[in-house]
Formats: sequence, structure tokens, C-alpha cells
Amino acid sequence: MFHVKQFEVIIVGGGHAGVEAACAAARRGASVALATFDAKMIGAMSCNPAIGGVGKGHMVREIDALDGVLGRASDAAAIHYRMLNRSKGRAVWGPRVQADRKQFGAYVRAAVAREPNITVVEGEASALMVANGQVSGAIFNGDTVMAPSVVLATGTFLGGRLFRGEERFTGGRIEERAATALADSLRDLALPLARLKTGTPPRLDGRTIDWSRLPRQESDADLWTMSPLSQRVLPQLHCAITRTNHATHDVIRANAGRSPLYSGDIEGVGPRYCPSIEDKVRRFGDRDGHQIFLEPEGLDTHLIYPNGISTSLPVDAQHDFLRTIEGLAAVDIVAPGYAVEYDHIDPRILGHDLAVRDIVGLYCAGQINGTTGYEEAAAQGLVAGANAAAHALGLSPLILGRETSYIGVMIDDLVLAGVSEPYRMMTARAEHRLALRADNATTRLHAIGAAANLLGQDRLAFGNARLTALAAGGTDDDIAAELAEDVAYAPYVARMQAELAKRARSDVALDRVAFANVPGLSNEMIERLERVRPATLQHAERIPGITPAALTAVMVYAKRAA
Repeated sequence: MFHVKQFEVIIVGGGHAGVEAACAAARRGASVALATFDAKMIGAMSCNPAIGGVGKGHMVREIDALDGVLGRASDAAAIHYRMLNRSKGRAVWGPRVQADRKQFGAYVRAAVAREPNITVVEGEASALMVANGQVSGAIFNGDTVMAPSVVLATGTFLGGRLFRGEERFTGGRIEERAATALADSLRDLALPLARLKTGTPPRLDGRTIDWSRLPRQESDADLWTMSPLSQRVLPQLHCAITRTNHATHDVIRANAGRSPLYSGDIEGVGPRYCPSIEDKVRRFGDRDGHQIFLEPEGLDTHLIYPNGISTSLPVDAQHDFLRTIEGLAAVDIVAPGYAVEYDHIDPRILGHDLAVRDIVGLYCAGQINGTTGYEEAAAQGLVAGANAAAHALGLSPLILGRETSYIGVMIDDLVLAGVSEPYRMMTARAEHRLALRADNATTRLHAIGAAANLLGQDRLAFGNARLTALAAGGTDDDIAAELAEDVAYAPYVARMQAELAKRARSDVALDRVAFANVPGLSNEMIERLERVRPATLQHAERIPGITPAALTAVMVYAKRAA
């Protein structure tokens, strides 16, 4: 247990959100307690051992520009690099790596261990200590630990329940327990909780796959990396592609009645953009097949991750439908797939600093806020950890706007619009996407990270040198490429900025409006607006359920009161 029972920041959860929160708070100078059920699982990749992609890869570069862990951990463990969307403009290119699961976890745990301000503690956080609207610590293994700031980064463990056919388990991952007591504690605090679900596919024995029948997908030959401070260090493996077919779909349909998705046992809504194979077959019944990427899980394992077929069907049904697929006629399952349902808060109770508005010092990051994905979780963790440290130490908060980053877009979306399904970052969500390229993350965020004292010496030196070289029109290949893209996108960015500026000039400030005093607003409209407290009319427009009539009434009232 703790040798010290007084910290400045407590982080609950050792996943991607928790790690970035702990490291960001530590870099800002806070003493941090990082609490996790099992220290050996810090940085574990619960689902696909891959990082990045379209939109997601942008956030990895942004986390890296703010000296987070994710980008360098990805490079340290990368066994396959692929830049997605190369046929389109660079603004929507998506860097993605397949990682060696063991190497990734080892790097993350080493990064945490290198932070002298972080104390890792194994145990269960069963309750928060809250009095007079302010958090003062948490209960760990029955002991009280004090801190003025607490970050909840509970992932799928908060009230977690697993489903596979008729089987039911309590846990946040298979063979791991759930944070049930903490979920009950949050309900006692009257925080608005709901259920979401996600899933994972079966893991396959690569020795039982007929690779000769499948097209290979090699790692990119050009030696780009997720972080400019790292390089490729591991041998590169190939992936392969296959597809489901009519026979596969017939097996899935025949067993649909055995799926907990359709039995009513699962209440939570799953991610629309990453559905289970049962959902794909049900929703897209006219398709003749769905693509599957067969991705290796590491250099010293035969495990293969079949990306695209997450499922909660019974084990025998998983086995039967897999063996109808090209190249998998003799495949063996090493670990069956399953679905997990978990609690999340309504993120509209948060500010842009990811603090709970009604409980001073309490922050939330990751899947507890209704998101899905390592990248989304890590990005929120960095912001929440930086701001938890700011609260404890009296520093300036870290607030990222939509114009600065995809991280800012995500947080703004969450706190203003909330979620009806697990939130996943896509480039289409960002109105500034032409300026938010993956290759210019350092240019966009270095000064922000430096001002917040988030950057270590290596990162600070790199960013300073890069900005100097860009200003001087440097001829280094990487610098020249960024400058060339700036020139190519300049007219389009200027047009976009002019349109956005025109909208901003016509916007109306709402920061002083008492919505209960607006004539003609229904109680429902008042409740929605008061919950979010939008700063401007444009913010109010993005709140789900706000009617045009309500917006007009608010605009008229605000202009008269100005």
C-alpha cells in the first residue's frame, strides 16, 4: 500500500487514458498516484494491437507534439507501418502502425517508471471522497488517500460485464475484475451514468491459416514514424486480407438468436463505425462480404487479430463461421471474441478542461466519457492530467480549441453534444481539417505545450529547432515537405478561414444569459441549455435536441441584453 498518503493528483486506471494523465500531471510537476488493479497490465492493448488511422493518427501526432507517450510507444513496438488514405490529400492521410503487444506494454510501463513524480499502486479504488462539492481524495483498498485532484480513467472496467453467447462474466477485460464498487459510488454522487458496449474478435492461431491463398499487405517502405523523436527498431511483418462470404453470413444468421446483442441482455449501444460482424450482417444484408485484415500481434507469438469481425456469438458459432472464410478453412481459435458493456458518464457535465463542473477537482478521461479507441482515450488523458495538475498546483489550464487540434474538436464535441454511441474521431468532424494535418502537429501545438510546461528537454529542443527551420525555409526533406504542403493548401485554408470568420462575426455571446429568463423557452430547452452552458450561439446549435425556435428566442434575448 501507499508509503505516502498525500498526493496532488490521483489517477484511477492504468490504461491509455490513465497513463497519459499520470505522465502529463507529473511533467507539470505534480506528485501523482497511479492506481490500477494490476501494475503488469499498465499500457495493455485490450483490443486491436494497432495505433492510429484516419483521424486517429492525427491525434497520435498531436499527443506526441505535447510530449505524450503514445507515439513513441507505437514506434518502439511497431511491426507494420501503413499510411492510410494516400490517394487523397495529405490533410487526411492517416498514419497507422500494427504493434507488438508485449513490446508496447513494456515501453509504456518503462515510461511510467521513468517519471519520478509517479507512484504506481495496485489496488481497487472503491469510492471518491467528496464534500461540499469538492473532491479531496479516494478510498484505495480500504485506506484513505488524499489529493485535491482526481482523474477517473476507468476504461471498460466501470461496472464492466462481458458477454459471449449464453456466457456472462463480470469484468472490464476477460479474466479481469470490474470496478463495481466505484460505479456504485458514482451513482451515489448522482453523476449521470449510462451504458455503452464494445467488442473484440477471436484471436486466431496463425499457424492454422493458409496464407498462400491470401493477398499480402506489406509495411510501407518509406521510413516514416509516428514520432519524430524515434525511429523504426523492430523487424516488419506483413498483414493479409480476406473477406466474409454468403456462407459466413448464413452461419451468423442461423446463430443470431444465441447472440446477447439480440436477446436483450446487452443494454448499451455499440460503435456505429466499428460494428460487430452480427450487426454488419443484419444491417448490410445485401452485401456479398465484409473485409477482414489479418494482423499479427507480435514477433514472438502466433496470435493473429482478425480486424473486422468483433463478435459475441457462442464459441462454437465463432468457430463455424470462421471456417467458411478464404484462408481460414482449418483455423483454430486461441481466444474467443466477446462483448463488454460498461458505465460511462454524460460528458456534457464536463468543462473543456474535462473537469466535472459540479465537483471541484474531479476530472474524467477516456471511455468513461463515452469514447472508443486508444487514441481518443490517450488524448483525453493528457488533457485531463494536465488540468488536474493545474488545479492542484495553481497553474493555467490547458484548453485546446477546435482550430488548434483534433483533440480540441473531440473535447468540444463531447462536452457540448454528448454521446448517443461510442465516439470515434473522424476527419469529417473537424471544420478546420485542411489546416490540421498529421505532418504539422508540432507546428500547431509546440508553443502551447511549452507554455504549459508539458514538454521534456528533448521535445522542447526538437520543437524549437523545427519552428526555427520552418521560419527560415529550411531544405531538410521533412521541413521542405511541410512547407510545400502549406503552400499547396494555402488558398483552400484561406477560403475556409474566411467562411469561419464570417460565421464568427455573426455569432452571439451567451456567457451571461440566464436561460430560465428567456421568454418562450420550454423547461426541456432550459434544462438542455443550462446543462451545457454554451458560450456562443454556434455552440448552442451543436447541442442535440435544441430546436430552431429555441435558438431564435435565445438569440433575440441575448442581443437585447447585450
